[in-house]
Formats: sequence, structure tokens, C-alpha cells
Amino acid sequence: MKKHSLVSLAFWALTSLCYGQGFVNPVLPGFHADPSVCRAGEDFYLVNSTFQYFPGVPVYHSKDLINWEQIGACLTRPSQVDLEHTDENSGIYAPTIRYHEGHFYMITTLFPSRKHFYVYTDDPAGEWSEPIEIEFTRGSCDPTLFFDEGRCYFLWKDVYIKICEIDVKTGKQLSPIKRLWSGEGGRYPEGPHIYKKDGYYYLMLAEGGTEHGHHVNIARSRFLEGPYEPNPSNPILSHFSGEMQNSEIQGLGHADLIQAPDSTWWMICLGYRTSGYLQHVMGRETFLAPVRWDDNAWPVVNGNGTIQIDMKCKTLPQVKLAEEKKRVDFDEESLPLYWSYLCNPHKENYSFKEKDGFFSMRATSINIDEIDSPTFIGRRQTQKVFTATTVLDMSNLKDGDEAGITAYASHHNHYDVVVIKNGGKYIVKGRIRIGNMNHIEKEILANGKNLFLRINSDGNDYILSFSTDNKSYTELARQGYRYLSTETIGGFTGVHLALFAQSQNKIGGWAHFGWFYYDDKK
Repeated sequence: MKKHSLVSLAFWALTSLCYGQGFVNPVLPGFHADPSVCRAGEDFYLVNSTFQYFPGVPVYHSKDLINWEQIGACLTRPSQVDLEHTDENSGIYAPTIRYHEGHFYMITTLFPSRKHFYVYTDDPAGEWSEPIEIEFTRGSCDPTLFFDEGRCYFLWKDVYIKICEIDVKTGKQLSPIKRLWSGEGGRYPEGPHIYKKDGYYYLMLAEGGTEHGHHVNIARSRFLEGPYEPNPSNPILSHFSGEMQNSEIQGLGHADLIQAPDSTWWMICLGYRTSGYLQHVMGRETFLAPVRWDDNAWPVVNGNGTIQIDMKCKTLPQVKLAEEKKRVDFDEESLPLYWSYLCNPHKENYSFKEKDGFFSMRATSINIDEIDSPTFIGRRQTQKVFTATTVLDMSNLKDGDEAGITAYASHHNHYDVVVIKNGGKYIVKGRIRIGNMNHIEKEILANGKNLFLRINSDGNDYILSFSTDNKSYTELARQGYRYLSTETIGGFTGVHLALFAQSQNKIGGWAHFGWFYYDDKK
């Protein structure tokens, strides 16, 4: 009897290790908008919008839908995407990733041209193809592909959700365009995806705009071209209710469904975590929820159509990843995949060879107040409370050059710790850019060769400071989060913590950064 109990206990322990019990949302924190997911065998792949940032459309891999690792990006070459003079309202919108017969496809829209195109690959961690443009229609956004019975269908949002068959090799139109559904009357019906299950075609979309009223509705039909019958229990996902009005998570929508190898269903979607005044600074993030989808029934998301930070549910067997290093040392001659440039970068202004053990950035006349491609490299802010620090070697700056670290929400809203060389002297400043206001809170004459520059946040204020020894820091300025929030400034992206270099001259000197440290409080 005792032996039997020990065997049972061991079996229970093994099962507990294999199947997780809960997880923390968001599964991709920070600016990871418009998620789309597909599965190839035992592996899941996910993509997000990137708007004006380059490389475009990061590719993430997971075994359990919870722990994601970036393995590459879909748009890594200027020949694939032209982001010249692109701001936070433009660029790459709402990608969809799909897997079919050994090939991965990513389809998206480029604003403001409203050009739909897709790229493909056999290896999502490698290079993706040159774009195939959908030439027969432009306008609106949120395209998707649906493969059914050997055919490929192109769907997109244009007041109605529209569909037609295409030749997946060329993007050419093969059938007349049909209207499918315009949703349940909410504004901006968007993000359509079709799924085939139990003899039904399920058409899911988001409505309400990607704001507090965002939500997800679904309809179904026995026929691909409809007519589609809405779910009587719509919306299937929403926090726009009295019950959820005080939830930290708001703006849930733009969802995608995926079936795991064990036949369970899951939903990934965007949402954002708010601070006071229902404002958010980290952009729209990627959330996960379990879905019950019985035979011939409607999908039910997390029991009641809501999502929590701490999800108490049975999960797939969890495969933990190595923790991200807090400090990036610039001695490997490559940047982590999660770093982004603004627009298509001028690669000649970035170097690992200009000074050994440093990442060097050349100052140019293009500055971060412009809608252009300044010398800029950044990573997403992923939690409300964080510390970001770098060390700057100033020795090769020229008169008129500036270099530093910024909490960057847009070209007209950012907080900077900046070193300026003027008349052979170095001055470190705390600079606050809010709309048309460009304010220097404090400036101090800096001595020595190296300065440590820091931006941190307590969840309410961003604090700008510097140090000569990385021990004792002098505060230069502080400003509230709301002036970097989407609700205040608009746009679709979240705050990046970034390094930059710029100059009053057309071509300036080099700013040498020794390392970058980022720590958040989870």
C-alpha cells in the first residue's frame, strides 16, 4: 500500500512538472501590438506590429504559448520595407502569420500607402522573401490569409470584412471580392481571422477601436462566403464593462486563436496595462487566455470573456527560457534581437570597430525631434518600474555634438539625459520634450572621460540622472508618465529606452557606449 502511494505521488509530481498551473500576463510585455500566432507541429510562432521601427515584425518562438523567445524578424532589409519619414502613426500595421504545407507566410500593410504585401520563408528564424504585393486593392489594413481545401484566401478590413481567392505564389486575384460581415455595429471592425471547425467557418474580428472600448466578436457560417450568424453571447472578450472598469488591463482586442497539440484552444490578443487616469505608456502588449471550444459550440474565453494578470488555469507543459541578461556588454559585435532602429537605419553610423569593446554611434544632423532616421537604437520599456543605465565615453565627440539616453515615446514627446560638447567643454542636461515645449530642467558641467547616464521610473515619474562613478547619482529632472502616454500624445507605439547621437553639424564625431543595463521590477 505504501509503495503504491509513493508511485502515485511520484506520478502526480511528474504530471505537475509537465503541466503548469497558471502564468502571468502579459506574456510579451511592452510594445507588442496586434499579435498573430500559428503552429507548426509542436512549435508556436508569433508576430507583432512594429510601425516606424526597424527591423519590422519580430518573430517569436514558444513551446507553451507562455514563454517566448525572439528568433528573428520578417522585414530585415530596406528592399522589403521603406520606412523613410515614418512616424508613430504609420509604418507596419497588423501582421498575420500563417503556416501551410511547410511554408510560413506573414502578411501586413504599410501606411500611409496602405499597400498590402506578404513575405514567406521555410525558416522563420532566417531571412524572409522579398515582398509580394496585393496589387488589386489598397486601403484600410489588417490583412490575413486563410488556407482551405488547397486554396488561399485574402481577407482585409474595408468597412466590411472582404475576401477573395488569390494565387499565393503571385498575389494575383482569382475570384470576385465578397463582403462577409461588418461586425455588431461597433466602430472600426478590424483584425479579421477565419477558422474552420466542426463544419463551420468562424469569422472573428475586433471592434470599438484600439482603445478602452476594444472588444472581440465572432460569427459563423456553413459556407466560407456566408451569410455569417453572430454569436448571441458577443463580445467573447471585453473589459469595457462595469465589472472590469477597475482592472489594470484595458483595451483588449485584435485577437487570434490557436489549437495546441493536446487539442486545447488558446487566444492571444492585445491589451495594455494602465496607470492612474487610465493612461498607458508601454504600448499595447500581448496577452494570453485559455479558450473552451466544445463541438459545434461557440468559443468561450477564460470562462467569462475577461483576462487577469495572474492567470489561474492549467497550461501546456511549460518550457522555461533563460532569463534575459540585465546588462548588455557591447563586446560581441552584435546587438540583441530586441533592439530597434527608427525608420530604415543608416548603418554607416553604427560601429563595433570604432572603439574596441564599445558600441559607437556617429552624431549627424538628423535628430530625435524629427520624423526621420536619427542615430538611435532602443529597446522596449516592459514594466512600469524600471532602471536603464549606460556609460558614455565622450572623448570622440566634436563641438556641437550631443549623445545620451532617452525615454522615447515619439519625436515630439521624449525625456533625455544628454551630454553636449560646446567650446571644448562637456555639459550634461536633463531635457524634457513635450509637444512644442523643449525644456532644460538642469545642466551641469561634466568632467572626466566617461559619464554614467540613467533613466528610471517609480511608476509615476521618470527620473533623469547622471554619475561619474556609477554609485552616486545626481538628479537632473523628473517628469510624469502621462506626457509619454498614448492617451496624451496619440500614436500606436510604446516607450523605448534608447541611446542616441546627434549634432549641429552635418556629420559629427562618435559617441562610444560601453554597455547598457536594464532592470525592471516584475
